Amino acid sequence: MAAVGALFFLLPVSWACAPQKADYVMVSCFPNAIIANVPECPYGWEIGQLSLGGVCYSGINTPGFYRFTIPDLTPKNHSYCGTLSEYVGGKDPKYIFYNSIVSNDSSLTVRNQPVNYTFSCTYKAAYLVNNAVFSQRVATVYVNNGSLGSFKSQLSMNVFTNSKFLYAKDAPYVIDTSEIGSEVFIGIEAKGLSNRFKVVITNCWATPTPYSTDRKRWSLIVNSCSSDNTVTIFENAKDSRSMFKFNSFRFQRLEKVSTVWLHCEVQVCDGEKLFCQPTPCTSRSTKLQSDPSGGILTMEFQIRGSSYFYIPCTFLCMLCMILLNAILGYTSL
Repeated sequence: MAAVGALFFLLPVSWACAPQKADYVMVSCFPNAIIANVPECPYGWEIGQLSLGGVCYSGINTPGFYRFTIPDLTPKNHSYCGTLSEYVGGKDPKYIFYNSIVSNDSSLTVRNQPVNYTFSCTYKAAYLVNNAVFSQRVATVYVNNGSLGSFKSQLSMNVFTNSKFLYAKDAPYVIDTSEIGSEVFIGIEAKGLSNRFKVVITNCWATPTPYSTDRKRWSLIVNSCSSDNTVTIFENAKDSRSMFKFNSFRFQRLEKVSTVWLHCEVQVCDGEKLFCQPTPCTSRSTKLQSDPSGGILTMEFQIRGSSYFYIPCTFLCMLCMILLNAILGYTSL
């Protein structure tokens, strides 16, 4: 009887799937979702024996891989299948979301090597994009996350018809010289991100060239405050869209310049982990302190007319990237 038992012990094990010594996980990081793939049958584990965060047995079989999806990074209960998040401050602030695909066998004996595939996605809180080529109305930022994947965030800056911010105007936005000084309504929105992330406009200014560092500049918003009474901030850091208005203008003593660029420095703030609201403007300085980790959005404006007209003012916007291309046409009298 003992010999029979020994013979049975030496018989080859029959695997339900062909084991792979897979020691890697492939991760795709999206604005509000993460997809993790591990080679199928890792070390002999079947898909029903692997769980996300040790909680959710939600994997699906795709050709050659087991796929696990986190469809919502910030659900109402603050965690999806054990997904954790961490805010890392400093010069280059970021958010890190991470989880693990782990093995869990409830049988009496475990024949496979336990596995734990830990993965993460990093969301930058601030961006710097210079001279990018993109749609005049929408700037798309790709942030590489090393070998872990990438995070794609889309910010858009639009000109709206009025203070209700319901209808965006087509680009390029055209201003007649007779209308210089009229109100321009700007909305900056983060699309595709969870609603807990707030858009915070830090600084906005204008330059007569595409370069945000041009010394010829005019500030519109400084440290989240209006630079003067020609600028009004309607909403900032309350949700995924922030809005403000300013009076249209042109640069003085630059008659040959027909283009003006608007730049805004924007931060993406996690409203559940951080206090996103700027301090009241009356209690702090409005000296411009540009953060090099910001990003730039550009948008095109055209100003046309038949007479020379000037109103001193400037604008620019810095954070993800929107090109404000203001073409100022005029003819000499």
